[in-house]
Amino acid sequence: MNISTAFADGRLTAYFAGELDQHEARRAMQTMDELLEEYLPRDLVVDLSGLNFMDSSGIALLIRVSRRIRETGGRMWIENPGQQPKRVIDTAGIDRLIPVTVRNL
Repeated sequence: MNISTAFADGRLTAYFAGELDQHEARRAMQTMDELLEEYLPRDLVVDLSGLNFMDSSGIALLIRVSRRIRETGGRMWIENPGQQPKRVIDTAGIDRLIPVTVRNL
């Protein structure tokens, strides 16, 4: 899995690409921790448009990152999940905790 970023006006966007499974989730959490410490964003957007697979480890990652950003007074939302990640998000009910938006790409 790869995470690329863009930062502007207090908003950090993290673009996830590839597969987010148990092995990759550990590394991704470390990367996200580092990014949050480096940028101290007000808003965090996790763009999943490049993610083609996610399991429950990805859900745990999203919840942990959301909790962390809220602790600093920030907001987080998920954008553009693909079909399989969206099914996992919907099944887990993550949209009740973290807003999910889908833009026409």
